[in-house]
Amino acid sequence: MALTASNMLPLGTKAPDFSLIDTKDDQIKSLIGHKGITGTLVMFICNHCPFVIHVNEQLVALANDYKAKGINCIAISSNDVEHYPQDGPELMRQNALVNNYPFPYLYDETQNVAKAYDAACTPDFFLFDADLSLVYAGQLDDSRPSNDIPVTGKDLRIAMDHLVNNTSINPKQKPSMGCNIKWKN
Repeated sequence: MALTASNMLPLGTKAPDFSLIDTKDDQIKSLIGHKGITGTLVMFICNHCPFVIHVNEQLVALANDYKAKGINCIAISSNDVEHYPQDGPELMRQNALVNNYPFPYLYDETQNVAKAYDAACTPDFFLFDADLSLVYAGQLDDSRPSNDIPVTGKDLRIAMDHLVNNTSINPKQKPSMGCNIKWKN
């Protein structure tokens, strides 16, 4: 595991479109087809990363809390499954069921979507407004598996609350930290 920080895609960047297989139901899901009326949170996660495992419960709570407020969440796994088979589609489906993911869990087999988003780590968060312009690219909160700080989702929740209330989101954002995305050779 290599501790990696997110690349901090510039605010205002338009969300790259995608169509990927949802491992939960084997249906193709697109960004446009799943975007929220208020905003869309695109999360790069995977099954085996201890940083993602550490925040899974909060990701579910966050998605459930903000769906009624018009923010849809989408999770994407882009890891190389040849070298990391625990992140393959069938195990993604099982993980989504065990954790009660209320959002699609998409498989980025080509890794083209992760590259388009300049995603670097798991978890990596990209919050877009109703027009799919990036308003937040940062951490969930200060909690990490190695510290005793509770997982609250504070940083991301503050950004989502500002989006819901149509108020300015602080442009000073802390990068997410986690395992590096496992790129194919």
